[in-house]
Amino acid sequence: MLGSRPVLSFDSVFETQPHFMLLKPIFIDIFGTPRGHPKSKPFIDRVMSFHVADGKIWIRNYQILDAADGDKKAAIAAEHSGAESTQLVELGPRFVLTPIRIFAGSFGGPTLYVNPKYVSPNTIRHDLKANKGSKYAARKEAVAFRKEKEAVFKPQLDDLANTFA
Repeated sequence: MLGSRPVLSFDSVFETQPHFMLLKPIFIDIFGTPRGHPKSKPFIDRVMSFHVADGKIWIRNYQILDAADGDKKAAIAAEHSGAESTQLVELGPRFVLTPIRIFAGSFGGPTLYVNPKYVSPNTIRHDLKANKGSKYAARKEAVAFRKEKEAVFKPQLDDLANTFA
């Protein structure tokens, strides 16, 4: 796979929404092979697809395989039957990217895009701990309420209770 050139396949969303239009050339620079690079292979043997779903970028890596690679009988049979002789096999790695912020500079500057649906893991952890804390407070409040109730409804001592003791 070293030096192989992928075909980069982008979802149509990368042409319509401005923040994805900013990300498309970055992905082309990262995953594309420069034309005429001395270590690149002269053929294309894989496809990288970039799709957007739920505001996340889903990236998949596929290999292009010939079903009849090196087998002339299988190639002729596929040609006569009208079946496709090539197929895509998912190689990996596959991953999902969640855009959080896009800055005008490298690591700072004015913010060009902020994901409104993104919730930080620290915020999620904080909310879980606060929820546990509220359970503890509710339990302590119930204990205090029970003690008040016991004090109010404490049975009266009977004067005759110690008569035969």
